[in-house]
Amino acid sequence: MTVLRERLVQLLEPVVESMGYELVLLEYSPNSHNALLRLFIDSAGGIGLEDCEKVSREVAAQLDVEDPISTPYSLEVSSPGLDRPLAKPAHFERFMNEQARIQLLAPKNGRRRYIGWIRAVGDRAVTLETEQGSIEFEYSEMERARLVPDYDRE
Repeated sequence: MTVLRERLVQLLEPVVESMGYELVLLEYSPNSHNALLRLFIDSAGGIGLEDCEKVSREVAAQLDVEDPISTPYSLEVSSPGLDRPLAKPAHFERFMNEQARIQLLAPKNGRRRYIGWIRAVGDRAVTLETEQGSIEFEYSEMERARLVPDYDRE
């Protein structure tokens, strides 16, 4: 995690949580012309457009005061969606026995991408049951992880 991304999480997570939402994931993509700051938020009752707008206003105000990003940027606030990001052990625990897609920073067993069922979650790693068998992935080796949507579920 970059230093700026860590600072943004420390700055914005309390703002989002004080409004009754969970900051699922913060993505920061620097760019020389226009960087992108994207926040994925969630709540027990789900997320609607009004929730995103409300959080966007509060976050924008906090960013205006603190001014942590020195270049031009765009702010996006979104719901996690059906293919929600899995960024913390608690996310994996919440979706135990669901199917997830993991992309690694470097190949493991000759592959960077895996799909499997979440079978075990620990402080340092998660275990997926894949077509190749059970494989443990440390969080530090993951580039990204997302749920695989089950469109047949009611």
